[in-house]
Amino acid sequence: MPVVIESLKEAIIDAEGNEVMAWGKSSEGFISEVTVAARGDEVSVSAVFQHMEKGDVVIHNHPGGVLKPSQADMQVAGRLGEHGIGFYIVDNDVERVYAVVEPIEVKETELLDTESLANLLEPEGKLEDAMLSGGFYEYRPSQVEMLRRISDSFNKSRICIAEAGTGVGKSMAYLLPSLNWASANEERVVVSTATINLQHQLVEKDIPLAQKLLGTDCKTVLVKGRGNYVCLRRLAAAIDEQSLFDEDNEELEAIKEWSGTTSIGTRDDLSFMPANSLWTKVNSEGDSCLGLRCKYRDRCFVLKSKKEAASAGLLVVNHHLLFSDLAMRLEGAGFDNSVVLPPFTRIVFDEAHNIEQSATSFFSSELSIFSLLKQLNRLYARKGARTFGAVINLQIEAGAFEDDEKIPGQVDAVKEQIQVLDTKALTLLDTEYSIWLKPETSELFKEHLFPLMIELQKRIIDLLHSVENIVKRLDEKDLELPVVYEVRMLERRLESFASICQSFTLWEEKTGNIFWMDKLKSSSGDFFARFVITPLDISQMMRESVFGPYDTVICTSATLSVNKDFRFWSARVGLNGYEDREVAASIFRSPFNYRENVLLALPTDAPEPNSDSFQDWAAEYSLKLLKLSEGRALLLFTSYKMLSETFDIIKPELDELGITALKQGADDRSRLLESFKTDTASVLFATSSFWEGIDTPGDSLKVVIIFKLPFMVPTDPVIAARMEAVVKRGGNQFMEYMLPEAAIRLKQGFGRLMRRGTDSGIVSILDSRIVKKRYGSVFIKSLPETSRSIKDAEGVLRDCENFLYSN
Repeated sequence: MPVVIESLKEAIIDAEGNEVMAWGKSSEGFISEVTVAARGDEVSVSAVFQHMEKGDVVIHNHPGGVLKPSQADMQVAGRLGEHGIGFYIVDNDVERVYAVVEPIEVKETELLDTESLANLLEPEGKLEDAMLSGGFYEYRPSQVEMLRRISDSFNKSRICIAEAGTGVGKSMAYLLPSLNWASANEERVVVSTATINLQHQLVEKDIPLAQKLLGTDCKTVLVKGRGNYVCLRRLAAAIDEQSLFDEDNEELEAIKEWSGTTSIGTRDDLSFMPANSLWTKVNSEGDSCLGLRCKYRDRCFVLKSKKEAASAGLLVVNHHLLFSDLAMRLEGAGFDNSVVLPPFTRIVFDEAHNIEQSATSFFSSELSIFSLLKQLNRLYARKGARTFGAVINLQIEAGAFEDDEKIPGQVDAVKEQIQVLDTKALTLLDTEYSIWLKPETSELFKEHLFPLMIELQKRIIDLLHSVENIVKRLDEKDLELPVVYEVRMLERRLESFASICQSFTLWEEKTGNIFWMDKLKSSSGDFFARFVITPLDISQMMRESVFGPYDTVICTSATLSVNKDFRFWSARVGLNGYEDREVAASIFRSPFNYRENVLLALPTDAPEPNSDSFQDWAAEYSLKLLKLSEGRALLLFTSYKMLSETFDIIKPELDELGITALKQGADDRSRLLESFKTDTASVLFATSSFWEGIDTPGDSLKVVIIFKLPFMVPTDPVIAARMEAVVKRGGNQFMEYMLPEAAIRLKQGFGRLMRRGTDSGIVSILDSRIVKKRYGSVFIKSLPETSRSIKDAEGVLRDCENFLYSN
């Protein structure tokens, strides 16, 4: 347009014919407006770029009149092109133009037709038609209302909190708008879940159905973490090491053979389950990945999966993988680039009650003897008279010098020091499983651990200096060699361990973190110490990495509210008081008839849960109830110790009755659940992760017994620190943290019973605090409305018997 040309000419004249960088807005194939953003060469582009968006154009003049792009021009154009931004070169008279990269034409956003989507689920809609060929259709008004709310949130680019009771059909309520939006607007949507079970349900069942209803072929990809993939380079190294030391490993040979035939390269594609110790030697890891420098890149399964993801409109991931992507974007990778995932604009968090736990886990950093030895052995290791590792490979390129001879001794010195630190930490932990670094325990750390950490940090740094001296001997052309890249990654990892040591000694200055140590068991059954730094609060991270950058964020779960109030969960993830965005929160009630189909059994004469008599009483009561139900029960515990003790008491009696007793930890989780589902006269004793994610509809599950209210362990350092933070701001740590967290957890356990509208059964809670303490009403009001039996144990058991045989 003439006005744009004149504007550019004036800017070039004002710059005395020197280089000008302008930012243009395109409309219908023309540059409709232009803003001179900088004067100077390509370096100035960064000042312009941060204000631009897809479809814009950078216009740059060449004073000499030669419009051929320079190497710097091509680099800039490539970077802009990745974001859909064009790059034009003009002469000083703005008469000639060279389009190095054309901008991507930005189509107008196509809003979702909410009513058309809702009609798909209504009676006589496409869902009912689809069910005629196999399946069962049930009209769920709450599902339709949830779909409307989510569709509206896509259209209005807002944050949506949606608690969907069991049976609402939340996955279809968010998949239809998500797929429709991705297809219509060519914008990528990410669906993130906490469990692999839900991911497989979405990919194998729910998404194909949603695509059929919409009549769309919008590509969907299940993205797995790189640890699930075999790394061909590490596999080759493991095989070389095996032959080098004349060892034989049938599983390794089987993986080698499989790697030549598999098309996806994931662990679950193997015909056998390799030992974890072997898989961790050959799987892909971010710390050791050479990327495009790797000679196996053309066959790389991770790169192949990334290409698949880049061509998809909907990605299904787990929370941990998503947070690994978001962390890198927050650290500078940007929100428009491909990182762990290709760029996306909207997020759906399913199982959103786990967001804080997942984010806390990911953003924590830790040091242990095993994590450090793993990196040291990659750097330099010896077996007998033979040596191997990245340093040896680096010396081949740089040449071996006399100074390098101290590296083996430095590696040994680091190994020796981490062993000393580990031994001392285990001695201090003694009968404790964890110790939180705080004023009351600081002397223990200062006297016994900090000197050892400072020495470990020093030895790591000395080692790194020696390794860096080898790198410095390389010619500049050799700095791009794969081995240099590998060494650089190992250096960064070792630097992070040194940084953890330093951070511990400076803990008082780092008030936003929790410093603690605990002990874990290795695969061989031996204890080892772990030093951990955990963020005290993830709310600001969530705002900066999720709620701020992304146009639509949907958070859904069956358990987000406490007594129909979202404030606890919202505060934990950073949405309380968040005024930068519109946030809509709704509860969509379950269509299940809990009042008719579920009996909440609460014996009032149970001993106090922490009394010596509780264990025997609970086992005796449970056995009586299991006899009435003929097994078909899930027993949920808050500690593995009580689980084991109860199992030992009850199992002999169940054996005599022909009822199978299944114990968490006795077998693989998936096999355990399959046995429970198929054996309708079985009882599963479980804790921890079994409070959620179990889907056992029908006759296999008629009774859920919850032994204690699921309060978190107040001595856990992270929990204790967060409780203290509530007190410091003038709150009540029990009412504002412990109680609501336990209420959400109880809802998860309660939700294991009724998975289909035709299910029925009993949930019995043996913790008398639910009926004797004032706060017990918070738990009860947070659960669906059921029939209730609140009597002494004998009266409750009579009601249970009547309920079981009348339903």
